[in-house]
Amino acid sequence: MRLQGKTAFVTAAGQGIGRAVVQAYLAEGATVTASDINGDLLEGLGLAEVMALDVTDKAALTREVNAAKPDILVNCAGIVHGGTLAEASDAEFDFAMNLNVRAQFHAMQAALPHMLERGGGSIVNIASVASSILAAPGRFIYGTSKAAVIGMTKSVAVDYVKAGIRCNCICPGTVDSPSLHDRLRATGDYDAALKAFIARQPMGRIGTPEEVAALAVYLGSDESGFTTGQAHILDGGWAAG
Repeated sequence: MRLQGKTAFVTAAGQGIGRAVVQAYLAEGATVTASDINGDLLEGLGLAEVMALDVTDKAALTREVNAAKPDILVNCAGIVHGGTLAEASDAEFDFAMNLNVRAQFHAMQAALPHMLERGGGSIVNIASVASSILAAPGRFIYGTSKAAVIGMTKSVAVDYVKAGIRCNCICPGTVDSPSLHDRLRATGDYDAALKAFIARQPMGRIGTPEEVAALAVYLGSDESGFTTGQAHILDGGWAAG
């Protein structure tokens, strides 16, 4: 088991990528604290310690990360905002930055002292290929926030590499999840939207949460001990063109 003896804290663990990460970490022997703003979604996560948690509440997030003292922090919480520059509002920008960026900042800041005391740790942030890697239509706020996640990741990696703390991010393309299907339905033509999303992935399909979780296991494990500060693209070839 690649994560035997390690303790992990995972946000947005109720569904999609976060839930798949928790399940994969448990299967690899980790002790996992799984959080989600909707506590009901955390049912059925086996041996994980589960809790309802709004990651935009800094005090609550800091308290729970301090309690978990994680070796591995996986920041999955986020929102996909749709719209162009002209369509963006200050309120939408603030909310996306608070959830997609500031919550990761606060979680990392809370986990840092425990990792420093222990002499190492691994941080895995979920970013997106729609970021500083490439631009997706109608993703102005989202792409901005995920570019910030990549920047934070690299900064933390450089500052703490000598302390044994590694920080990487995963940049998925389109991944099958309940939130994706909600966005597809919101277009008013689910089938056409799904075809368009699949078409932009050169492999001809969307990714699975389990594929992202497999990379998160590697990044959390000692197998990736020489890897830090990287934006790992997992997008079916979207950014290769």
